[in-house]
Amino acid sequence: MATSVALTGATGFIGRRLLARLVSDGVHVSALARHVPAEPEDPHVRWVNGSLDDPTALERLVDGTEAIIHCAGAVRGADHATFHRINVEGSGRLFEVAQRQQCARLLLMSSLAARHPELSWYAASKRQAEQRVASSARPAVTVFRPTAVYGPGDRELQPLFEMLMRGWLPMTGPREARLSFLHVDDLVAAVMAWLRHSPAGAPADGGPFELHDGYPGGYTWPHIAAIGAAVRGAPVRRLPIPAGILHGMALANLMLARGLHRSPMLTPGKFRELRHHDWTCHNDAFTRATGWVPQITLEQALGDRRQWAAD
Repeated sequence: MATSVALTGATGFIGRRLLARLVSDGVHVSALARHVPAEPEDPHVRWVNGSLDDPTALERLVDGTEAIIHCAGAVRGADHATFHRINVEGSGRLFEVAQRQQCARLLLMSSLAARHPELSWYAASKRQAEQRVASSARPAVTVFRPTAVYGPGDRELQPLFEMLMRGWLPMTGPREARLSFLHVDDLVAAVMAWLRHSPAGAPADGGPFELHDGYPGGYTWPHIAAIGAAVRGAPVRRLPIPAGILHGMALANLMLARGLHRSPMLTPGKFRELRHHDWTCHNDAFTRATGWVPQITLEQALGDRRQWAAD
C-alpha cells in the first residue's frame, strides 16, 4: 500500500473521515485546504494551504507522494461556470501536475450523478471531469462513482434522516423511484482497498466504479419509511412533495441565491436529480477487482443513531 498520499478535500465531509483513516493506518498525508485547520500538529499530516486554482499549491501538494486521492469539488453553485471551474478545470489542473511529477496512482472521486450529465450542472461537470482527467493523465486514473453518501458529518442527508427518525418522511421524488445510499465509512474502506490493491491487477480502464451499500435493487420511498418505522418502533408518515411545488422552490431558491451571491443546493438541476426514477447501481466490478464489500446498510446506520428517534 502507498505510504504517502496527496489528498484534496481533506476538510470536507468525506475527506475528514478519510484523512483520519489514512493517519490511523500509518499513511503520511499531504492535505490541501483553503484554510488550514487549527488543530494539534500530526506528524503524519502535512497541510498545504491553497486551492485547485493554485498551480503552485498543487505542486507542493503532490511533491513526493505515491498516490493522489481527489475528493475536492463543488456540490453547490448558481451557474454552470462555477461547477466547470472547480470540478472540471480544477481536476484537470491537479492531474496534469500529477503527470509531470510522475505520481504512480490516481483516484478521482466522482459521483453516480455523472451517469446522467443531462440532469444538472453538477452532473455534467462530474462527467466532464472524468473525461478531462482520462485524456490528460498517465497512468490511467481510477474513477469512483459513489451514490448518495451519508454518515457522521454529513449536512445534506442528515436532515432527511433526522425527520425520518421523528416520524416524518418528505418524499422529493416519485413514489416508485429507486434510490441508493452509501455510508461514508464504507466509501473510506473502498478507498483503502484501492490503495492496498496492486495497480497491475486492477481493470485497465480504471472504472468508473459505481459504489453503494449493496442493497439489491435499491430503496423505494415506502421502503425507507418502513425502515424508519422499524428502527424507531413507531409509524412514519410519508409527505409527498408535489413536483410543481418543488420545482417552484428550486427556481425561487436559485434566483434568491444569485441575488445574494450565494451557492444554492436546491436548483432546477437538483430538482431533476431528485425526480429521477432510477439511482440504483452495482458494486460488482470493484468487488471483483479488490474484494471490497460494503458492510453498513441504511437500517444498520439508522439503528446506530437512535437519538434521531427523539420526539
